[in-house]
This record gives sequence, structure tokens and C-alpha cells, in this order.
Amino acid sequence: MKLVIKNLKKNFEKKEVLKDINFEFEKGNIYGLLGRNGAGKTTLFNCINEDLDIDSGEFYLEDNSKRKLCAEDVGYVLSTPNVPEFLTGREFLKFFIDINKNKIKNLKTIDEYFDFMKIETEDRDKLLKDYSHGMKNKMQMLVNIIASPNILLLDEPLTSFDVVVAEEMKQMLKSIKKDHIIIFSTHIMELALDLCDKIVILNKGVLEEINKNELDNEKLKEKIIEALKEA
Repeated sequence: MKLVIKNLKKNFEKKEVLKDINFEFEKGNIYGLLGRNGAGKTTLFNCINEDLDIDSGEFYLEDNSKRKLCAEDVGYVLSTPNVPEFLTGREFLKFFIDINKNKIKNLKTIDEYFDFMKIETEDRDKLLKDYSHGMKNKMQMLVNIIASPNILLLDEPLTSFDVVVAEEMKQMLKSIKKDHIIIFSTHIMELALDLCDKIVILNKGVLEEINKNELDNEKLKEKIIEALKEA
């Protein structure tokens, strides 16, 4: 399965943000999406998630045949977590599972999901308003993983975590990548090189893949920096 984007364009008034996006994202890979502030990474995610109308072009899923995306195809983890703070962690998961139980594959118990995301027992029945930013981000990521969409859009998801938790999250993403198309937006080049199978630069409104296998890490970093300077 792959997400195919063809001739995608998005303008804000006279500013061309996405000029002519042509790219294919394949299942089983984590794609590191790099770009300078304002390059259009979040705009691209919002277009794929259909939070923004595109000006022209198309995108679709292809797996033997092609079809348009539906809401269940896309999970979107925002850089600023959006969770119902009046619920406890357990109540939030129970509510999410109850309204989606007919769509969830291989349904587990709530505590099994907490264990998978390494959320401590003493935190599970706390109000979400008392969670740290990183804990809220964990919960946001967890409900998206439970929903198991074909495409996971991750917008700076690890920046709020300490070193230990960030490493846990990296290993978790690697463990689930075979079942998803994962696009991971970050401004931290070392994180992208460590976690991601493929590196993609959003440069002057278009996507360009930087082949990780052609260069050693230092030369790869130099090439990425040069591409970002030109953006």
C-alpha cells in the first residue's frame, strides 16, 4: 500500500506554500519530513487530513487499485496535544474504545494499552488536566495507534519527551511501522536520521527525497543542511 500525491498545490492568497507536490509514501517505512519553519510541513499534513482544501492536484491510497482517503485512513498526532482534560486517562480510553469498538482490530484491555504506551499505573486514573505535556502527547498518540489508521501523520511528536521516554517512543514507532505509512515531521535532523527509514525535504514547495544509503552520516547532514538553506 502507498499514499500517492500528484501535482498537489496549496496557496494562501498570493503565497505558494505547496507548489507542485509529487510523491509516493509506502507502507512499512517511517518518513522523516524535514523543512525550515514556515516551509509548509503542517500545511501538507492538514491537506492530507482534509482540514484544508487543496487548490489543485490529488492524493489517494493505492493497493492493487486506487481509492480516495476516508477519515479512518488517517491518524494525526498534533504537536500541541488536544485531549479532554475533564476525563481521567482511563475514562478517555474507555470512551474512545466504546465509540470505535466496531472498527478496532485486535481489541485489547485498557490496561494492556496503557502498558504498551508505558504509562505508569498511578497515572492511569488521574485527570488529563493534571498530565504533563508529554503525557498528554502519549495519550494522543495512543488513541491514534488503537485506531490503527493506514496513515499516521506525526507533527513534532517527540519534542515534549525526556530522553528516556523519547527513546521508548522511537522503539514503539519502529515496532508498528510494518502496518502503517508513517510520516514524521521534525526540525531535529539527528532524530530523523536515527528513527526514519527515508528522509524527505520540503524545499521551495516541493518534496525531495535524500537517499540515506548514498552517503555517510556527516555528508548526509551537509546535504540536508544545503537543501534547507535553499528553501
